Amino acid sequence: MSITVNGLDELRKLAGSDLGVSEWTEVTQERINTFADATGDHQWIHVDPERAAAGPFGAPIAHGYLTLSLFIPLFTGLLDVRGVTTKVNYGLDKVRFPAPVKAGARIRLAGRLAEVADVPGGVQIAVDGTIEIDGGTKPAAVLRSLSRFYA
Repeated sequence: MSITVNGLDELRKLAGSDLGVSEWTEVTQERINTFADATGDHQWIHVDPERAAAGPFGAPIAHGYLTLSLFIPLFTGLLDVRGVTTKVNYGLDKVRFPAPVKAGARIRLAGRLAEVADVPGGVQIAVDGTIEIDGGTKPAAVLRSLSRFYA
């Protein structure tokens, strides 16, 4: 369930709060192939199911950056910020990929609003996120994402 805030003052009050977990999202082979086409990264461990089945992971795996790119749609399922004029992805402070996401796996985001800091015209937030794999023992990604919201 998404948390909705209206404006920067309400967002500031959430600093340090657990944002919960998003819905599960399946990472299909089709999505992996589309990402490969978009980025030009057609390495066999991603796009050749037969060869990948005999490879180190036993199946095709999603690109790490595909997993990372899913942070934004997963995050929007956690926090809805209204009453602002602009929302900007400001970058990442850190990211690690402890476990691969196999084609057909489901992932979700667990998030915490670690910091809210004033910047000219708005605020910058830091979100500590863990992208979990359904049934996995290690997360697919652990990251700190930075976003800016302007009034």
